[in-house]
Amino acid sequence: MTIKELIVNIRTKAIRGEMHTPVTAIHFDSRKVTPGSVFVAVKGRTTDGHKFIDIAVDRGAVCVVAQEDFESLTEQVCFIQVEDSAKTLALMAGNFYGNPSRELTMVGVTGTNGKTTIATLLYRLFSELGHRCGLLSTIENRIDEAIEKADYTTPDAVAIQQMLARMVDAGCTHAFMEVSSHSLDQCRVDGIEWDGAIFTNITHDHLDYHGDFKTYIQAKKKLFDGLSAQAFALINTDDKHAEVMVQNTVAKVSNYSLTKLTDFRVRVIENRIDGLQLELDGIPLHVRLVGKFNASNLLAIYGAAILLGEDKEQVLTELSRLQPAAGRFDLVAGSKKVFGVVDYAHTPDALHNVLSTLIQVRQAGSKIICIVGCGGDRDRTKRPEMARIASVLADQVILTSDNPRTENPEAILDDMWPGVPEDRKERVMRITDRKEAIRAGAMMAKTNDILLVAGKGHENYQEINGHRYPFDDKKLLTEVLA
Repeated sequence: MTIKELIVNIRTKAIRGEMHTPVTAIHFDSRKVTPGSVFVAVKGRTTDGHKFIDIAVDRGAVCVVAQEDFESLTEQVCFIQVEDSAKTLALMAGNFYGNPSRELTMVGVTGTNGKTTIATLLYRLFSELGHRCGLLSTIENRIDEAIEKADYTTPDAVAIQQMLARMVDAGCTHAFMEVSSHSLDQCRVDGIEWDGAIFTNITHDHLDYHGDFKTYIQAKKKLFDGLSAQAFALINTDDKHAEVMVQNTVAKVSNYSLTKLTDFRVRVIENRIDGLQLELDGIPLHVRLVGKFNASNLLAIYGAAILLGEDKEQVLTELSRLQPAAGRFDLVAGSKKVFGVVDYAHTPDALHNVLSTLIQVRQAGSKIICIVGCGGDRDRTKRPEMARIASVLADQVILTSDNPRTENPEAILDDMWPGVPEDRKERVMRITDRKEAIRAGAMMAKTNDILLVAGKGHENYQEINGHRYPFDDKKLLTEVLA
């Protein structure tokens, strides 16, 4: 591919140099540039790629793409000036890899909570329905049956297009993808041609990045603004912000709800710790997922499958067989009939949902013990609210370390503590060491009690001062309850 072919359908402000030079790769990190590469200088929050143009050229870049004019390049290096480097990077990456999203049935899932469950179970459902599928999620990435580790909810623009191209090469026909607000704000998914998008909900999260709730909503909304008239937009109208998401979309809008008259509805007949008994689209259905929030997730999955033309009876049959996504209401049975639950709940709304569900499914006289912390270097305003929810809804609470990152774990607990109401403080402990906190919770638990370990879910590490140390909530909980 040549530079000229790389910028097809991309708006430019200025071009200098030879456009027919072959291109071997695209990079926005100057350290990864190799001879024949295109270097795109992206302005980030902490670094500015324009500062590293000289380094990229020294490493063999044949073309530089930037927002600012850069006149000191030699004649051998092509220069392209654009309005938005981040957006251009995504569009160029699509061109470089042959715009693979056009060859796939692409469904994006966005929202504060539920993204991982919906994307993962859509992947599993469509795989069982006979399709070869790809998955991009917080837990893992999949190309058909091959599994790859996921470092971010949504990868960078080049990595996304490369992975989608590999899905096409592997014979995949469908791809399901978690779409984070960060990736939408940073244009990482620009250039993807979506066949459908799902909105789950939006609650208090990522305000450390977005600054305020309105900006957070606008970031999520970008997914629906970019849909074509041939795509579907499936929204959860139990969330008051759902209509805002689709107010400017040209896609066909469908909705789902647990409480309202919508296109897709479900009635929860029984909610137990081993699963849900539902009436979905008028048909009785038992599933292995727990809680009303999972009934809502299942409804989104069902609605998307129907909108993509799948057979209703086959979809319902496969839904009844689905297991929860890793670290999402992950049940661990103990030897003394103590029920352990590992959940990724790291936002106030998610923690409230999980604890409310446990209250509904616990046996009479049993206690709920909640072990919870908050991540470091993230939104501090939610910390007291997380502690308040835990202490009000659980019978006993242990505040502990999550991923402290570069913060002092004790300082994070200090931020959480004011959220505990005065009349609940005698039921709340602080044990900073997460391993000791889980062990203490297990020792406190008696027959039929439920021990919730919240916050990290599927993660198999704890991040402390720039290092990731092995740590698996489910593995440790299984050991201590045994």
